[in-house]
Amino acid sequence: MQLNPKPAQQTECDREAIHHIAAIQHFGGLIALTADWLIAHRSLNCGELLGLPELPQTGSPLSSHFLPRAMEALKQAVEDMRGPDDVQRMFGIRLVAGGPLLDCAVHQSGTMAVIEFEPHAIADYADHLALIGPALRQLEPIREPQELFETAARLVRQMLGYDRVMVYRFHADESGEVVAEERRDDLTPYLGLRYPRADIPQQARELFVRNRFRVIADMDADAVSIEPAMSVDGAPLDLSMSMLRAHSQMHLQYMRNMGVGASLAIAIVRHGKLWGMISCHHMTPRLPAFSLRTVCETFSQMFSMMLDRMLIERSDLLRARGRQLHDQLMLKLAGGTSLAHSVPMLEEMLADLIPHDGVSVLMNGEYRAQGAAPEKTQFSRLAAALATAPPSALMAVNALADHLPEAAEFADKAAGALVLPISRNQRDFVILWRKPLTTTVTWAGNPAKAVAPSGERLEPRSSFAAWAETVEGSSEDWSADELIIAEGLRVTLLEVVLRMSDEVAKERKRAEEQQDLLIAELNHRVRNILNLIRSLVSQSQDETLSVAQFAQLIGGRIAALASAHDNITRKNWSPAPLSLLFETELAAYVSEKRDRFVFDGEDVLIRPEAYTVLALVVHELVTNSAKYGALCDSRGRLEIHVERTPTGDLGISWRESGGPPVRQPSRRGFGSTIIERSIPFELKGEADLRFKLSGLEADFVIPKRFFEKNAVSEASSAEKAASAANDDDRGPAGTRTAAGAAARPRHVLVVEDSMIIALDTEENLKRLGVKTVHVESSVFGALSAIDQRRPDFAIVDFNLGSESSAPVARELANRRIPFVLATGYAEVGDKLAEFGASALIRKPYGRDEIEAILDQQFG
Repeated sequence: MQLNPKPAQQTECDREAIHHIAAIQHFGGLIALTADWLIAHRSLNCGELLGLPELPQTGSPLSSHFLPRAMEALKQAVEDMRGPDDVQRMFGIRLVAGGPLLDCAVHQSGTMAVIEFEPHAIADYADHLALIGPALRQLEPIREPQELFETAARLVRQMLGYDRVMVYRFHADESGEVVAEERRDDLTPYLGLRYPRADIPQQARELFVRNRFRVIADMDADAVSIEPAMSVDGAPLDLSMSMLRAHSQMHLQYMRNMGVGASLAIAIVRHGKLWGMISCHHMTPRLPAFSLRTVCETFSQMFSMMLDRMLIERSDLLRARGRQLHDQLMLKLAGGTSLAHSVPMLEEMLADLIPHDGVSVLMNGEYRAQGAAPEKTQFSRLAAALATAPPSALMAVNALADHLPEAAEFADKAAGALVLPISRNQRDFVILWRKPLTTTVTWAGNPAKAVAPSGERLEPRSSFAAWAETVEGSSEDWSADELIIAEGLRVTLLEVVLRMSDEVAKERKRAEEQQDLLIAELNHRVRNILNLIRSLVSQSQDETLSVAQFAQLIGGRIAALASAHDNITRKNWSPAPLSLLFETELAAYVSEKRDRFVFDGEDVLIRPEAYTVLALVVHELVTNSAKYGALCDSRGRLEIHVERTPTGDLGISWRESGGPPVRQPSRRGFGSTIIERSIPFELKGEADLRFKLSGLEADFVIPKRFFEKNAVSEASSAEKAASAANDDDRGPAGTRTAAGAAARPRHVLVVEDSMIIALDTEENLKRLGVKTVHVESSVFGALSAIDQRRPDFAIVDFNLGSESSAPVARELANRRIPFVLATGYAEVGDKLAEFGASALIRKPYGRDEIEAILDQQFG
């Protein structure tokens, strides 16, 4: 949709009924017939041209004047008409006895048949017909429109002999530009000149679409009247399809002002619209024979077909480039990148296809721009007006401020706009901008002279000398080819937006479903954890002698349980040892009685996609054993054996013994479902569970694609040995002996939002020899405490409820104060280097973990 402003209309010319003129040119005659072939209208010269002794009278049968053979040919011509705008032609026919040979054109006018005739060029008729073949052969090899225009102008002038032949096309504002010209050498050239829209009235444009051929033999000749001018019902004779129709005195004077004595015009129509014209001028009267004019009309039809073919080929090429653009955009935006963040990529891809100076994107309320484009505040005032534009339609304009006053604020930067709506609700846009240009348009005379002041009679222009007009505040027009590409781009972007919306909706649904599952699993696991903690407390009562030892033992076992849960998330993105999985889950039950648990066979690395499945299964097995099986008292024993099956898969056997008698459970809970179905369902392996009286037995088969060989290095063995040596330095209470004691910081800052954890940490620090401990629960409080007294060391909880402790970490790092981050989230470990923390201490932590950190920092 082009919105370029149009000049004011010539009100008189546009209203003139040029097809109801009731007159024809002098070189031919006309008879209009009723449905029963009675004469209803006739030109006053038709008797003379037909060779009749007197003028045929209205109401008389045509057959009383015309030969039977002529009547038969005319009636056949009427029957052969394919529509109201069809014209049937006959050459060299004798209509009356003893009369001359005539060329005829037959067409319909409402309910009447109209017969027009003029003398037949008997001497030149054959030569005229012979022209068409050679002329068309010169057009066939042409592949570029400009060459076609120039060749057509040359050939038409050769065939018709006019002094000047021009090919001109119409612009979006309906002005016409001469794009090719063949002329007499002494004539002023018109090539490149623009003719105002007002030079061709609207009704003349509409008439050219229907009747594409117009000839004026002599601008000064008197017209021949048609009588009667009106039919008996008062209606004028419609001469829209007439080849002899006389012309408006306004138009004749216009042509005389140009110095033209005769003219011929052939319309070029594409897709039902006037695309351009072939216009012929002669300085003196001239009338090519009807047969020659018909040959030239046939030539023009071939010209139009070839032009249409070239433009279609260009459109096909543009569509192909549009498809490439579509594919490129779909590929580049497939990753879900926001369209608003793709402005640089869009500008780069469109640079060669649609020249522009800037791009704006408004998507879901987010505005991005690049190049010569309005700022966000400027665009926000424009967006509401753009939203009222017709839905699903491009808007192309070379001076947006002329239509939307809101655009005047940035018109000096971006004047032209190509607006692509890319949403159903018309609130999201991609807009290409063009800078304003100062351009010079060379008109054939001052175009303002084509418009009459209000209340004055309009007279045709008398000057057609080149007249230059400077145009400011407008950009270059958007071409039809660019609009084709833009429409393809709009459809592509709309598809991208809709696809992203669909994917977001699907992702949201998947997330909701996963969230529901996680909530159900969380509820189940929380209940298990609470039961396990209660069992740990109950089982540990007989093993402790003091409150301190009891707290230490319970704390260690709860920490082991937390580590097992941490492995499910922390180890699932890289292969992890199978033995580690069992050891972390069982540490809370057998840490001080290693003989209760035996792991033998090949220790393999479990791939991430299977590790979480196995972790859940092992956790449920351990949970059940702690509740009902070998681990629920102090006597039971658990043996796990791992070996390869004959097919290369991994076989895992679970054997419990020495515990209380085992019975088949009366109901199957979520945990039992995980044990029995997870491996077969998710890994396509096998699971066999047997509740024997002597103890639970379970066998699992893990397909070989889910594990790999575990190469144990000497370094890992050395690490184990060092760890054992460190354990030997521990005393009964789990603290280092005097030989391993380390220096302690004097003042420690603890940043923790949980009061119980903060108090426990404070107490443990003081027991480990720290003189003063300052506790804060917020970022503001921690920063204030640092300013008031510089700490020697800090333990900082990473997540302080509604805020992050990142500002505290940065301040400590800037002041070179050593500190550790405390967290229960595995992914925080990746942020140590970013925040400058020296280590990470995982929750839940106790005295042993704090002591180890202090030894590491101050030992």
